[in-house]
Amino acid sequence: MIGTFTGIAKRARKDEGKKRLAVPSPNKQEIELLCKAATKMPVIPLLVGDGKAIRATLKKSPLASMEHEIINARGAGEALRAAIRLAREDRADILMQGGEDQKTFIQAALNVKTGLLKDKVASYPSVVQLQKRNKLIIVTDTLVNNSPGIVEKQLILEHALGLADILGIKEPKVAVLAAIEQVNPSIPSTVDAAVLAKMADRKQFGKAIVEGPLDMDCAVSCVAAKRKGIMSVVTGNADIFLVPCIETGYSLIEALVFWGKMKTAGILMGTTKPVALNPPFISDENRLVEIAIATLISARGMKHG
Repeated sequence: MIGTFTGIAKRARKDEGKKRLAVPSPNKQEIELLCKAATKMPVIPLLVGDGKAIRATLKKSPLASMEHEIINARGAGEALRAAIRLAREDRADILMQGGEDQKTFIQAALNVKTGLLKDKVASYPSVVQLQKRNKLIIVTDTLVNNSPGIVEKQLILEHALGLADILGIKEPKVAVLAAIEQVNPSIPSTVDAAVLAKMADRKQFGKAIVEGPLDMDCAVSCVAAKRKGIMSVVTGNADIFLVPCIETGYSLIEALVFWGKMKTAGILMGTTKPVALNPPFISDENRLVEIAIATLISARGMKHG
């Protein structure tokens, strides 16, 4: 089991064969990041955009002397479409946001006809390195789905379980979060959590152990859970936290990063190729970890999600 971000990077470096990383409209900052990625990871950057401008920026970067490719495209829109085509046509193994606007990038990447969407929904699980333990947890969904129902939550959970397997978590423990720890028909998230837990009991999620509904104190503290009459191996030791909605997921991950000072990275799941984003709660250093996660998924040959 991988327990740290350093461990993710080390595992990625061990994989044989370089992965082709398509990046639309890379700016100076993106090229600096790609230079570090090409130095530390088994990736070959495919820079898609204004070839003349890219070459001018590359002259001042060590990336110019490293293995890379420039694909000329006129304008940001065409660069984005061209980068996605590279991934769709298996000429790129990973797609990265690059200098493109996040909303525009996600909409294009998940376009049903021309994008990379494989499942009915995509999701963005965030991987967090805990401070006092050599342990990684996954919080999902933190970026894509606003108010998922039970069908969407099942897919979101399956995406997270696929990522957990990549990280070496073979029997993941899942806490399905809700406002309270009791099933209340007037609070839909508690009903969804109970359904997912029953599905897990019947082995519909493989070896995963799913507990829910759980409020946050029960999820993170076995003492609090026992006080409320909940006896489960999940409480206090969850690997995956499945949140009820985007407000919870986004707020929780930002609180962990900005208040808790924890490291986080993530990857877009439910797509035919791993897609690396650039949300505001991920530092440049941890974007390298995001690329490392993408290479691990690609190396596994996993149609992830």
